[in-house]
Amino acid sequence: MSFFSEFLQFLKVRKKFWLLPIFLMLAVLGGLIVLSQGSAVAPFIYTLF
Repeated sequence: MSFFSEFLQFLKVRKKFWLLPIFLMLAVLGGLIVLSQGSAVAPFIYTLF
């Protein structure tokens, strides 16, 4: 949890708010790929990429 709080403080101090959507989308796509491995949904997700 300390990583996330430090990251948010970095964004606030350095005024780099444009990085937040990039990291959120990377986290969502990474989680989607991890959760879809070995499931019946995997072929449908891989067609998106």
